Amino acid sequence: MAKNTLSSEFRNIDVDQYNEDNFKDDDVEPQSPPIGVDEATIISYMNSGNHADALKLLLANAPVASKGKNEQAKDMALNLVLKVLLSVNKSQMDQIITSLDKTQLDVLMKYIYRGFERPSEGSSAILLIWHEKVYNAGGVGCIVRVLTDRKRV
Repeated sequence: MAKNTLSSEFRNIDVDQYNEDNFKDDDVEPQSPPIGVDEATIISYMNSGNHADALKLLLANAPVASKGKNEQAKDMALNLVLKVLLSVNKSQMDQIITSLDKTQLDVLMKYIYRGFERPSEGSSAILLIWHEKVYNAGGVGCIVRVLTDRKRV
């Protein structure tokens, strides 16, 4: 039989510290100059028809940070990734996606969703094709990892 101790010690716990609205990143990153890929390098890869290497280089050097941090570098990287994604032929998409590993697929899916936030003329249809092909390669887990990750591109 349980004893009633009439203790109110449990009421001293601050439950507001566990509220997600009060969450603060533990890993505070010092503000350093953005390190990314040079646009001229990506353009030269694209002009030579080497879209796969351009995309891999961008995904490997993606400026991944919490929302509100390093926005200028993230916007520049998004523009470059979208430029590469929109210039790839549909016949090359499967070959490029099969050459990517799981981490790169997750980063690519982040860029696809970010591209949906900023639609331009004709980009949504191509991004939907990319989304379908990345989903077929990465599965539902890829989408879940992207949507639950606090780090954004």
